[in-house]
Amino acid sequence: MKKILLVILLSMFCFANMEFSDPKPTFDNPRKVVYSLHTGDLKKINSIIGSMYNILKEYPSESLKIVVVAYGKGLRTLRKDFDKATILRIKSLMQYDVEFIGCKNTMDSMHWKKENFLDGVDFVQAGIAEIIEKKVAGYIGIDAY
Repeated sequence: MKKILLVILLSMFCFANMEFSDPKPTFDNPRKVVYSLHTGDLKKINSIIGSMYNILKEYPSESLKIVVVAYGKGLRTLRKDFDKATILRIKSLMQYDVEFIGCKNTMDSMHWKKENFLDGVDFVQAGIAEIIEKKVAGYIGIDAY
């Protein structure tokens, strides 16, 4: 009997709604998150994408802003010729208004062109500088793996 009660209480705890910290996220004051995408490892990339889906499940869409800045080896992830399954996941995230930003410095050093990348990707000169500026603007930096 004690085991059943323990299982029920544990289940209730695990599936309880998330309690947001003050100030609560709203349309006018959303939670802002910036992801640093700098790896070329497909397993890590998909883990990072999975963490974005986890965040999207917890927050109402109007109260969350996710930005992904890709630079270095991570920029390859946003190319049209990258892993097809991963590309589909990225396009799905774009439908949830996740913003993807690529680094022009990396693009130039690799001799890539904007037309090599997915539609909807924005570009800045220096990806790492963009991450710094997002953090200064109040974004929470995430380097998931």
